[in-house]
Amino acid sequence: MSTLAACATKPFKILKDEVLVLPGRTVVLLACLGLLVFPAISQEPFVLRVLILASIFAIFAASWDLLSGFTGQMNFGHALFFGVAAYTAAVLNMNLGLAPWATIPIGAAAAVLAGLVVGIPCLRLRGTYLAFATLAFPLILVGVVYAIPKITGGELGIYGIASLAGSRVAAYYVAIPSMIFLGFVMWKISDSKIGLIFHAIREDEVTARASGINTTRYKLLAFCLSGLFAGLAGGLYAHFLKAAGPSTLDLLLSFQVIIWAVFGGMATIYGPIAGVIILYPLTEFVLIRYLGVPTETRLLIFASIVLVILLFMPRGIVTWLRDKTEKVCPRCKLQNAAWRRTCRVCTAELR
Repeated sequence: MSTLAACATKPFKILKDEVLVLPGRTVVLLACLGLLVFPAISQEPFVLRVLILASIFAIFAASWDLLSGFTGQMNFGHALFFGVAAYTAAVLNMNLGLAPWATIPIGAAAAVLAGLVVGIPCLRLRGTYLAFATLAFPLILVGVVYAIPKITGGELGIYGIASLAGSRVAAYYVAIPSMIFLGFVMWKISDSKIGLIFHAIREDEVTARASGINTTRYKLLAFCLSGLFAGLAGGLYAHFLKAAGPSTLDLLLSFQVIIWAVFGGMATIYGPIAGVIILYPLTEFVLIRYLGVPTETRLLIFASIVLVILLFMPRGIVTWLRDKTEKVCPRCKLQNAAWRRTCRVCTAELR
């Protein structure tokens, strides 16, 4: 009985000691709960559609951050992974009749292979050279899409594939929990030994290699992991819209993901997710539905927002808010609420 009681109280203990002690984690918990119960408040189709797409793009943005934010491997063609998975899922569903629960993981596996295809030739490149090299791959794939219209649908894409779920609310409860779960998985990866090695590669790859780290293997791992999560987002996107077209490989999508990540805060995972959850609904509700702003102008507005953020909050809005509400213990390096005078773990005095 005592073991059962301990198991029952453990989640509450974790909630009290690990989540509610930090303002940032408390806000994340409340936001997740709010998203999960939202359909009980409103089931307006347009609102649910916006939130579903925001959750899918949030996974996509976090996957970019896992590669570029943590390892410094700047990827300007991240839409490649998204598009490969979307087309793979669509082709498998249309031609073989596979259900979404099968096509989405297979599409993600195809995106991992794409990560290897991109990662291997780009291993020796850095900075601007790497960015432009990755930019070329989606353009190449767009050419392939146009060259074989019988398989890919050409300019029109593939339409009429199976829906993600039977209703809009059911699709919502596929996309939102997926975002929460995959975001947590990516955050745990970034907070593990692998994440520390990614950080080391970003800060000084030569020193990391001199200390015995196989930087080649870990950079390939970063490309593959990033491709995996971006691929899952691409598969969800294709089945939700019931289509996969050249827009999934668009360069605009690759640049948008960078804007979302920079706005929220790079090298955090939760920063890009928050950036999408803030900016995407703002775009859909204000700029498109009420103001009717064209695509080109929207990109200009996005760029202006990023410039303002870079000027006043160079590490992103979420990181800026975290630094205002939390501080790091000088001894054990754990985060603490800003109003605490001593560390919650080692009781060292906080400055």
